[in-house]
Amino acid sequence: MNLVNMKMEELEQGLLMQPWAWLPLAENSLLVKAYITKQGYALLVSDLQQVWHEQVDASVVSQRAKELNKRLTAPPAAFLCHLDDLLRPLLKDTACPGKATFSCDRVDEAMILRVQSELSGLPFYWNFHCILANPSLVSQHLIRPLMGMSLALQCQGRELATLLRMKDLEIQDYQESGAVLSRDRLKTEPFEENSFLEQFMVEKLPEACHVGDGRPFVMHLQNLYVAVTRQEIQVRQEHQGTGDPQPSSSTSPQGTENQLLSQPEEPVPSAPSLPVTEKDPTGPSGPVKRPQLSKVKRKKLRGLFS
Repeated sequence: MNLVNMKMEELEQGLLMQPWAWLPLAENSLLVKAYITKQGYALLVSDLQQVWHEQVDASVVSQRAKELNKRLTAPPAAFLCHLDDLLRPLLKDTACPGKATFSCDRVDEAMILRVQSELSGLPFYWNFHCILANPSLVSQHLIRPLMGMSLALQCQGRELATLLRMKDLEIQDYQESGAVLSRDRLKTEPFEENSFLEQFMVEKLPEACHVGDGRPFVMHLQNLYVAVTRQEIQVRQEHQGTGDPQPSSSTSPQGTENQLLSQPEEPVPSAPSLPVTEKDPTGPSGPVKRPQLSKVKRKKLRGLFS
């Protein structure tokens, strides 16, 4: 496998392990996931009707940056670093306001996702040119992970039902030993799984499965999504005998039922000082300082999604 194919495969695998983010726009909203390295980026966008994709290397980034930002001169890695800085707040926390404005245009079956911000005191523009994703990509990033998540949640539900039955037996034992509740409002009926499921289907299901604009899926299920996709990558690579799917600095995943896995990150090199070329410069441009990213302390989890 040549170097170019290795870089593209790295982008593909890195994108698969990223969570989805919710991107509100003036006209609608989108689900977005992205993976950016110093060699290029991969992006996936969906409006819940269609899915679009773009994957480019550093040479394409360099050419497009020259076309869109004629007053800025920098190596491709610097522009990739800036794009990473713009997208990271969006992908990490949908409640965190970013430093960029987004808009989109659709031409035939393509989508152009436009980004506007500032870099070294000058306007910075970027256009993601996305084409319709092929069925294999949609299956890899949506269909298979969602099926895996459904199976994992079903398994968790069975485990919880078993735990409730054990708790009922424990309470029964206390009652047979003469124990009495001090507060009547705490009394519960023995758990009947079939009755519970029938009641859930009638009373809770319509609200529980309301997809809306995709935001509930992004807000509550991305930890499980990442865990499932990592697990599938691990199983696939073990089957192929290609070794550990994780970078050497990370621990290998242990599955979706015993560990919540954090989002993988490949460090993108900090952007160097960007020399600005213009006829009437206002002063030398300072270096682009990358915000310090704090590491999230891992907590002990009670379930697949907390």
